[in-house]
Amino acid sequence: MPRNPSNFQENLVEKGDPRKAIGVFDSGIGGLTVVRQIHRILPHESTVYFGDTARVPYGPKSEKLVRRFALQNSQFLLEEGIKAIVIACNTASSVALQTVQEHMPVPVMGVIEPGVKAAVQTTKTGKIGVIGTVGTIESEAYHQAIRRHGSTFKVFGQACPLFVPLAEEGWVDRRPTLLIAEAYLTPLKKQNIDTLILGCTHYPLLKLVISKVMGPDITLIDSAEETARELRALLQKRELLRRHREDARRTYYVSDVPHRFREVAERFLGNSLGSVERVDIEKYENPKKDIL
Repeated sequence: MPRNPSNFQENLVEKGDPRKAIGVFDSGIGGLTVVRQIHRILPHESTVYFGDTARVPYGPKSEKLVRRFALQNSQFLLEEGIKAIVIACNTASSVALQTVQEHMPVPVMGVIEPGVKAAVQTTKTGKIGVIGTVGTIESEAYHQAIRRHGSTFKVFGQACPLFVPLAEEGWVDRRPTLLIAEAYLTPLKKQNIDTLILGCTHYPLLKLVISKVMGPDITLIDSAEETARELRALLQKRELLRRHREDARRTYYVSDVPHRFREVAERFLGNSLGSVERVDIEKYENPKKDIL
């Protein structure tokens, strides 16, 4: 019987230091929407972000390889001195969350369960839509997570692969974006859903156009925002919230610096990025060699 990710680490983590930063990693840039919500909801918390831009995307890769990447990323963050880890990647959250939880001495959470929890609490009809990348939809990670909350929920998935490049290009209010959104989202509207999970960290940037297409009767669930809220509750439970208002540090690392990374990243964050350092992520291995 699979363990429940929400309480799996209940007795496994060390007592942490509230003054330490929150570590966040993603396969690339998209996880910065999660960081943005963490900064908004927990403005006095420091963050360390790692984008694995040299090995993006994770979706087409094997589960074993994604677990290895997730452990390397987590080990790097751990050595940066963090008190909690957020896996801000849907693929890694679906296949590597439990593995990372088992081998990290700090609390670890993903981005799937927070959005799912909000959706099942919001829906009145039990009909929930999920949009994401092809890999996320084909994995049925959200479908399975929703069904763990009850067999009466009906889940309708829709892959929206063009949303990622549109978000990175900043085409959030262009006519072509609206037409593409209508093509992707009309089938979901026909299913009479009342709740829609934005199942990709890029998609919050397109929230206005998605809302315009879906209409006022369908509630959008922003997984990035829900993850930040769930993180606040987790830190509070673990007595890891900062006790004093201090200047928060924002640190950014990548495994490779792609063309226009800073420009795209600042669009995701909504403010200036500051310095970005490159990391040789292949140097970071968990001390337990038999984990995979």
